[in-house]
Amino acid sequence: MSQDECKALLALDPVPPQDQVRYGPHPSQVIDLYGESASKGRVVLLHGGFWRQEWDRAHLSPFAAALAGHGMRVALVEYRRLGDGGGWPATVEDVDAALSRLGAPVSVLFGHSAGGYLALWAAAKRDRAAGRVVVAAPVADLARAHELRLDDGVVADFLGGEDAVEGRLWDADPMRLLPRIPVEILHGTADAEVPIELSRRYANNWGGRLHLLPGVGHYAPITPRTPAFDVLVRSLR
Repeated sequence: MSQDECKALLALDPVPPQDQVRYGPHPSQVIDLYGESASKGRVVLLHGGFWRQEWDRAHLSPFAAALAGHGMRVALVEYRRLGDGGGWPATVEDVDAALSRLGAPVSVLFGHSAGGYLALWAAAKRDRAAGRVVVAAPVADLARAHELRLDDGVVADFLGGEDAVEGRLWDADPMRLLPRIPVEILHGTADAEVPIELSRRYANNWGGRLHLLPGVGHYAPITPRTPAFDVLVRSLR
């Protein structure tokens, strides 16, 4: 399921933004803007890819453009990733800097997969990060994700090595960080990339609203013109 969904997503052509702003000197410290003439509040997007360099914001650009087509003002954030200056704490510092650059108001902070992790981190660590957070298939429990060795042990890579994991979970793991704003989670029951267990654990821990998407894998919610995308649009509104 997830592999077919991934192929469908990557088959879409990237959509160039209407405008772009920078929030730092690194090539990845940029924000693409879509739908700037729209009247509704801004939605900020944080893409996934397990924080690895090979996954940049391009795969989320059709999603950003589709949201703009629904009348939303959209900001698609790029950030430093593993292999090019990213990891802990540089990646979360980029998210914080990007939100500062955009300024208020941010109606919704959205993240998918590893981007969902970044949104949950911001919801806990940043004052007034957004009116609310919506995440799809988030890596919401770093400790459990590390135990499961997701993506060949990417949590250890992100946190700076096996020896650094335990000491950094206190500042990095959303399961240990009380969110300051409302959180809504969508997760497909057929997700083979990020187990639905992680979202259940977070929702049980902090009371976030969890919506299960029956038969949906990892990528359908961020692929325009799928039923799961339509469900996500309603949540973002």
